[in-house]
Amino acid sequence: MSTDAHTTHDALEDPRNADIGIYVNGEIVHRDEAKVSVYDSGFMLGDGMWEGLRLYDGVWAYFDAHMDRFFDSCKAVSLYVDMDRQGIFDALEKTRAANGMETDVHCRLMLTRGVKVRPFQHPSLSQSGPTLVIIMEHSKPVDRLQGAGIRLATVPQVRGLPMSQDAKYNSHSKLNCVIACLQAEQAGADEGLMLDPHGFVNTTNACNFFIVKKGEVWTSTGDYCMNGVTRAKVIELCKADGIPVFERNFSLVDVHGAEEAFLTGTFGAQTPVASLDGKPIGTGERPVTARIQGLYKQAIAEHVAAIKVGG
Repeated sequence: MSTDAHTTHDALEDPRNADIGIYVNGEIVHRDEAKVSVYDSGFMLGDGMWEGLRLYDGVWAYFDAHMDRFFDSCKAVSLYVDMDRQGIFDALEKTRAANGMETDVHCRLMLTRGVKVRPFQHPSLSQSGPTLVIIMEHSKPVDRLQGAGIRLATVPQVRGLPMSQDAKYNSHSKLNCVIACLQAEQAGADEGLMLDPHGFVNTTNACNFFIVKKGEVWTSTGDYCMNGVTRAKVIELCKADGIPVFERNFSLVDVHGAEEAFLTGTFGAQTPVASLDGKPIGTGERPVTARIQGLYKQAIAEHVAAIKVGG
């Protein structure tokens, strides 16, 4: 990777992260001592689900939406969750309190099918119950991406059909996206723009993708991508604020002709896209992206205030 490469998860260095405590099956363990078994289903097979959450002023943003996706995905693959969403919330709060965290915190919540009795595939060999790990870091996005933007490359790795591995699962099995990321890196870009099985623009290896054409905001149909919580919020905010927004099929020619493009994700919120395949997107002016960023910041503030009043 070149020295000027970036990702949508670029964060400011924070020395406090050297001593964070990590939640492992109910215990808070120093990061240097946090371990799972080599027989764990997540390590052995990528058999697990995860969620990325963000803490704003003591509030886990859009917690219910994240839990809807998490519990639905676990149910769909018969992955037993041995606590309800209040139990998950309590585990998050336990980890947060142990680390003295209040804001600008990113969390990765991971649940696997647990430790296997033998190193083979069948789920019945996971007999110890699930493994739950929560990693929280002090994590603030770097400012430079808002000006410079992310460089994308169209990659040959595609998002597959739901009957192979449904992209709506936020699963530990991320090799498809890792390969796309590697292909982008080899092309000198920061992230890979992935197409769907029909050749339409879908998503990047890490984030949902939007373009702006003649004042309209376009994103994919959502059929072959992770239906992100931030993605859904951006669509909702556009509709409420009178910005035309469409979930539709579109191709690379539409992206190259766009005035703006941006990515969405829990960590970076909305990250501008500078170029695709070495060609700049628009003129570098991003009024619609800036408007959406402002709407999202306002929505987060209102959400946090409402939770604090109600909680």
